[in-house]
Amino acid sequence: MPWKETTPMDEREAFVRAWAAGVFAMTELCEHFGVSRKTGYKWVRRYEEEGRVGLADRSRAPRSCPHRTAPEAEAEIVGLKRRQMRWGPKKIVDELKRTQPERSWPAVSTAGAILDRAGLVRRRKRRRRWRHPSCRRATAERSNELWTIDFKGEFCLGDRSMCYPLTIQDRWSRYVLACEGLGVIRSEEVRKRMERLFREVGLPERIRSDNGVPFASHGIGGLSRLNVWWMKLGIQHERTDKGRPDQNGAHERMHQELKAETTRPPAGSLAEQQVVFERFRRSYSLERPHEGIGQRRPGELWSPSPRPYPDSVGDPEYPGHFEVRRVYRGGEFKLHSRTQFLSGALAGELIGLEAVDDGVWSVLFGATLLGRYDERKREVFG
Repeated sequence: MPWKETTPMDEREAFVRAWAAGVFAMTELCEHFGVSRKTGYKWVRRYEEEGRVGLADRSRAPRSCPHRTAPEAEAEIVGLKRRQMRWGPKKIVDELKRTQPERSWPAVSTAGAILDRAGLVRRRKRRRRWRHPSCRRATAERSNELWTIDFKGEFCLGDRSMCYPLTIQDRWSRYVLACEGLGVIRSEEVRKRMERLFREVGLPERIRSDNGVPFASHGIGGLSRLNVWWMKLGIQHERTDKGRPDQNGAHERMHQELKAETTRPPAGSLAEQQVVFERFRRSYSLERPHEGIGQRRPGELWSPSPRPYPDSVGDPEYPGHFEVRRVYRGGEFKLHSRTQFLSGALAGELIGLEAVDDGVWSVLFGATLLGRYDERKREVFG
């Protein structure tokens, strides 16, 4: 014979029936069922008032909560989220405090719970993040100390042409300086956009990029025509390690927002897409609060560079004991009647050669040491 299964509801109903039979006193019944007399009278009273339904468990939630967020505030939070679907509770609370400081707003965790109840939170699977011990971090302590530059992939426009978004960002303030849609990836096109930007806001101290075209090459020092031009302007070029986009993390994070807000769907033409890019650039730099800079807006921190773009750029100057050579069009230079290939990116530029040993020379472009030249082996090495 199987065991008889009962529920708290069944036990309460049996208790009430036994009490209604009038055979047992309340004290005896309570001892038999293992409850207090107060509890016994409670279930009898509920049964008499509501019937069997009254024996069910009731919510233990308080009838009133003085700290509950006002319905009007909840509506404001949900409304702002619907207008800015990519904003989280931190940005939403910060924006509401900024625009309506006279009102009382809930904590960020409460705002998150409100959005969750409204079905506006998308669950994400957490990933374990590994950090390499030798990771180089792009650091800056002021505006224009370090700019980051990159292409955000490519995508097809409505007219079937391709768009290659070129983005430039100030690392310290997160200010997006440029977001240009190019039809091709060419050094000349990038330089044209950067020259216009340099004239508008001045020069940075350093520029960080990846190792892709047109920012780098497979030649000596990874030189390209573009970063040779930067070096002539007194801008130091930094590169991330190959396969390590995380070393340009802030820029990659901006690219996530750029892709989500400007390419789904893409515009019909390059000109129309540029209007969308410019709208994103203003929103990201002037309206969107950023957690990485204390929920401030990049436009509150960034200011133009005090280093103006020069009207003309001359050749680098070298000490008197250097051998100075002009690099030929094919990328070669000549020393002691011997021609040696160096880099096509330096064609037409002036390099300096400093003797460091018998037949061994340091090869410099401006203040940058490119490598050593061994006359006997006729080889340039890093």
